[in-house]
Amino acid sequence: MPVTIYTKPMCPYCHAALELLDSKGVDYQEIDIAGKPELRAQMIQRSGGRMTVPQIFAGDRHLGGCDDIYALDARGELDPVLNG
Repeated sequence: MPVTIYTKPMCPYCHAALELLDSKGVDYQEIDIAGKPELRAQMIQRSGGRMTVPQIFAGDRHLGGCDDIYALDARGELDPVLNG
């Protein structure tokens, strides 16, 4: 399942989310929205109005931000989502 993560440079939450995805061996598409209002607007629309980064998607499913995916992982629910 394709994973997409919207990020900005120097964002500690983005780095933490990327570290978790890397630790899971997940291939993902990182979209840097810094200075790109069209990509930021796309992220806000896809996430149902969330304006903060990161925003993470597995396919069309919105997983949320950094805290959300760490919570999914703690409940043992992240791996099944990432593995389709």
